[in-house]
Amino acid sequence: MSRILFLFLCLPLIGSAQNNISAHIYNSHTNEPLQNVELKLFNVYHGFKQLQTTSSAGVAHFKSVPSLDGFQIVFNGNSQFKQAKSEVFNLRSNENPTIILYAISTKSEIQNLDEVIISSKNQPQLNRRDAEVSFEINSKEIEQIPVEGRSISKVLHRLPNVTKATGFFTEAPNVSVNGANPLFTNYTVDGLDNNERFLGGMRFAIPSGAVKNMTVFTSNYSAEYGLTHNAVIDVTTKSGRNHLEGEVFFLTRPGSVIDASSPFAQRDLSGNQVKDGFARYQSGFSLGGPLVKNKTFFFINYEHTTDVKDNLLNSPDLGISETIRGKNNFDYVTVKIDQHWSSRFRSSLRANLGLITIDNQGGGLDGGVAFPSAGFAQERNSFNLAFKNAYYIDNFDFETNFQYSRFHWDYSKSFQDGPQVTIRNPQELPIAIIGNNGTTFDELENTFQFQQKVSYFYKNHTFKAGFQFLSGQHQLFGGGNPDGNYLVDLSQNQLDFLRSQNFGSQLSPEGLPADVDVVNYNVELNPNSFGATQRIYSFYLEDEWQASRNLKLTFGLRYDYDNLSKGGGTKSDENNIAPRLNFNYQLSENSVIRGGYAIAYDKINYAIYSDALQQNTTSDAYKQQLQALIDQGILPQNTSLDRITFDGNLVASLTDVPYLNAPTASDLQNQRESIFSNERRILNPNGYQNPYSHQFSLGYQTKIDGDKLFFIDLFHNRGEDLFRLRNLNAAEEMTIDQNFTAADVRTVEEADASRPIPIKNNQGIINGQWVDGVARNIVMTESKGKSEYWAASFNFQKSRGDDAYKLRLNYTISSLKNNTEDINFRAQDANNYEAEWGPSINDRTHNINGILTYFPLKNTQLTFAGLLQSGQPINRIPDAEIYGTTDLNGDGSGFGEAYLGNSDRSPGESRNNDRLPWSFNFDLGAQYQFVFNENSRFIIRADVFNVFNVENLSGYSNNATQSNQIQVGSKSSGRFVQRNAGPPRQFQFGLTYLF
Repeated sequence: MSRILFLFLCLPLIGSAQNNISAHIYNSHTNEPLQNVELKLFNVYHGFKQLQTTSSAGVAHFKSVPSLDGFQIVFNGNSQFKQAKSEVFNLRSNENPTIILYAISTKSEIQNLDEVIISSKNQPQLNRRDAEVSFEINSKEIEQIPVEGRSISKVLHRLPNVTKATGFFTEAPNVSVNGANPLFTNYTVDGLDNNERFLGGMRFAIPSGAVKNMTVFTSNYSAEYGLTHNAVIDVTTKSGRNHLEGEVFFLTRPGSVIDASSPFAQRDLSGNQVKDGFARYQSGFSLGGPLVKNKTFFFINYEHTTDVKDNLLNSPDLGISETIRGKNNFDYVTVKIDQHWSSRFRSSLRANLGLITIDNQGGGLDGGVAFPSAGFAQERNSFNLAFKNAYYIDNFDFETNFQYSRFHWDYSKSFQDGPQVTIRNPQELPIAIIGNNGTTFDELENTFQFQQKVSYFYKNHTFKAGFQFLSGQHQLFGGGNPDGNYLVDLSQNQLDFLRSQNFGSQLSPEGLPADVDVVNYNVELNPNSFGATQRIYSFYLEDEWQASRNLKLTFGLRYDYDNLSKGGGTKSDENNIAPRLNFNYQLSENSVIRGGYAIAYDKINYAIYSDALQQNTTSDAYKQQLQALIDQGILPQNTSLDRITFDGNLVASLTDVPYLNAPTASDLQNQRESIFSNERRILNPNGYQNPYSHQFSLGYQTKIDGDKLFFIDLFHNRGEDLFRLRNLNAAEEMTIDQNFTAADVRTVEEADASRPIPIKNNQGIINGQWVDGVARNIVMTESKGKSEYWAASFNFQKSRGDDAYKLRLNYTISSLKNNTEDINFRAQDANNYEAEWGPSINDRTHNINGILTYFPLKNTQLTFAGLLQSGQPINRIPDAEIYGTTDLNGDGSGFGEAYLGNSDRSPGESRNNDRLPWSFNFDLGAQYQFVFNENSRFIIRADVFNVFNVENLSGYSNNATQSNQIQVGSKSSGRFVQRNAGPPRQFQFGLTYLF
């Protein structure tokens, strides 16, 4: 007991295993376990070797095994049994496989009995350990399939249950698992955090050249994984080996000179739209090898991408029509050092650096009046520094990990300081935007992560325990322009003069006449940075029990605490206890049935907290309005106004000011008390509940002929406490049904009069008093949303074996419904979320995904990848030609709120009750290798995306603002306006030298 206590006290000081392997060995004739025999695990590429002796159950546990390729387990035999060995297999991070060997008696006359049940990782294999539903793809498969721009997010779409997502902002993650919101997927690298924690998505967008393996955990995964009620996507990075090896590549997308034409804009790798003049150039290298043979290894990967894109600056009033060229630059660096101190102790140091600059150079895809000076660059820079350690003592196995991460997201880095000026002609139409880009969003995250894990092997049990601490410090400098934005009108004489100066695209604010008419001037009153530190504590316990030879049971318990759950209250969400139970039963040598139940809790996106700070104010008028809501029982009686309010960003607006000499932000601070806002936010006085889901799964796997695997998985997930917005000063609910006519439209004035705090002439009526400085809408985040997911997934995998082809094929039929879509989702009418229940924006009914690789000749391969999907939902909004507006209830949410798909619906229509047509996409990759010797080869490759040039209106990654999922008019009208389409036929060419 004292020794056990000593080991736990030493946990922070020692390392732990990333992987454990359970090796079972049986008498091939009697099926009895072989006890007290020695098994050897070794890796010839790294000089790794570990010896273990089997227990009475014939099981040997190999501990602290690194995530590498090229392992083999060998029984050297004895006087009673011949040698037995497994085939070579690979390990991803945090993988715990079960390997089974059969030993043949020395007296046996059978000489060719198969010794291996679990075959190589290059072969499809059964999951004999637990009910985890996961899908993976390794580096070799990534090399074979057509992948745009070496982007792993493009690879993930090839896996079952993973689809391309419609997001709610341009750079939103484009990977949806089980149809769920992509903001809540948990991304990890080598098991450590890789999440951009403000909104969600990958912090470091690791390119494929640094990837050894990618795994998507979709259901019933270990209690070790958490902070998502959705899915976990883990990347295992490459490591060096005992011989020097590397890669040099060049890749290009020539663009429109060879691609099929399309009238619709496409998207670059960042999710931003591109059109004319687009081309992509990529190059990079990888190098790995030993620093000290069998002891110290290094790996380095560098990849650079340049996107070239053209916009058109078009201002006929000023006689300007110019092409404005922009560039996107992506630089990714991964460096990794692996140190094997001994067979019992290893360390790994990894650094990732991502430098991304995305030009918004001015102009527009089809013409625009934003001049280059009003353009801006978006920067997304990331850094991870991870230190991992692994160590085992007898039956104890430990893992200690540290990581420091930094993410800097400057969404609008202006090319020019100073004011912005929007210029209108005498007809009051915009003809130029010059100067500053007019907004600020500069977000910085510094994150520290600590993990401690321990495993204890006792008889038929593997006990696991772990602790994780995540601390993310956030700072945001956001809001309007602290130097002010001007809206000015030109007289005809001023316009003629300006045109005669021939400034061209170099026109600056100082070039305008000093006596232009200033229509409006606004300036940010609080140009300060603000933020908070998010701390998450996680604990888990788990028991993997070999209940019998054929039955394995797993009992897990996880607990997560997130300090942001306190919100504007005094109590945090402290009951996030998540049990996980599953079984795996071996029906025969080649088939298993598995299933389980789990609760999984989510993290709180920092944007929820940040938005409540940034769009807030501490003015007396606003607090008076909030107090009135407390008095009416809309907010709790114990609400603290100081806790729910914050001195956030606020823009003052003036007219009749001198051009370029308007009052500064400091001159206008007194306006904070009197500024009317259409919408402001507060922190929730009740705090936030972490969203969670109940997850049920049942599956069957069977292996056919060694190289084929068929399996089916059934899923049911129920999401609870999902985030959505509640309007505390919502207009009174209004019935809009199929009998609604234009005469029934409610005006804004009528809607404002029905609010708990009535609004009139930009003033609030509080206790009979007219009050300036109030907000029309007062919004807070609540966690009361729900979702329901059902699915059946059918999968067939065939490895190449002795044939000339390999195949992956998946068909998933599913349904996902919810009453909230996103952290900024709100009900179309007076918080009536019952009326919002409907299909998710990313719901797919049918998804068919296939990859066929054919090897027609030596050193030649062709890969066909097909993706067929039934259409995404359509949200039907009112026809303004019939009703005079899209805001039928007059509450103001109809303007532009189709962005979130929650605007007023066309009368008689429910949310997302129509569908786009099916999407059909087929890609082709062809490559030929020139093999110089055993260790070097040169590859020529061509990829064709959308081979048949199908115009897809659904199923591709896009932003809700440009998608076809918002349509005007009722479903019965059949009205359809095409806003976008998937990419036409496109080409990509590459040269790679491997050595």
